Amino acid sequence: MAWLLVVVAGILETGFAVCLKLSHGFTRLWPTVAFAAFALGSFGLLTLALRKLDVGPAYAVWTGIGAAGTAIYGMVFLGDLVSTLKIVSISLVIIGVIGLQLSGSAH
Repeated sequence: MAWLLVVVAGILETGFAVCLKLSHGFTRLWPTVAFAAFALGSFGLLTLALRKLDVGPAYAVWTGIGAAGTAIYGMVFLGDLVSTLKIVSISLVIIGVIGLQLSGSAH
């Protein structure tokens, strides 16, 4: 259950990163509100998960999911540059996240 919380928190991290961009420096109301909601949800779920998980693997999985998700979202929906190196690098992040999740032990 704790790893599920980390995964959902990582997905919410993607949401807050995208909304941060869409807020244009917190000058647009609804993306700013969405940023705050995603950020609170993400940090809240990560906090709950850290009650049971080691901080290193859990934090790395959380940030990996957020980074990969944000990069993929940017390429698909925001017109970010797509390159072979970027896709390979995102794939390596995802492989690393899976490895860390599999290595993470619950207390």
